[in-house]
Amino acid sequence: MKNRLLTAISTVMIFVPWTILPLRRYDWALESPNAEIMIGCYIAFMIFSGIFTLISYKNGTKNSLMKICLVINLMYMTAGIVLLGNMLATRFL
Repeated sequence: MKNRLLTAISTVMIFVPWTILPLRRYDWALESPNAEIMIGCYIAFMIFSGIFTLISYKNGTKNSLMKICLVINLMYMTAGIVLLGNMLATRFL
C-alpha cells in the first residue's frame, strides 16, 4: 500500500509543473513581483519532487512506473536547479 501511494504521489508530481502554462495567460501572472514569486515556487516544487521521488525509489519503491517518474522528476529537478541559478545570477550580478 505504501509503495502504491508513493508511486501515485510521484506520478502526480510529474504533471504539476505544467500547470504554470494556463496561469501565465493572465496579465497578473506576467507582472514582475507575481511572476518571480510564481516561478520561484514552481522551481522549489520541481526540486522537491525530484528529491522526493529519488528518496522513495531508494527506499524500495522500484516498480516500472516509479522508474519513469524518477527519470522525469530528476530532469525537472535538474532544470529547476539551472533555472534557480539563472534567477539568482540575474538578481545578484
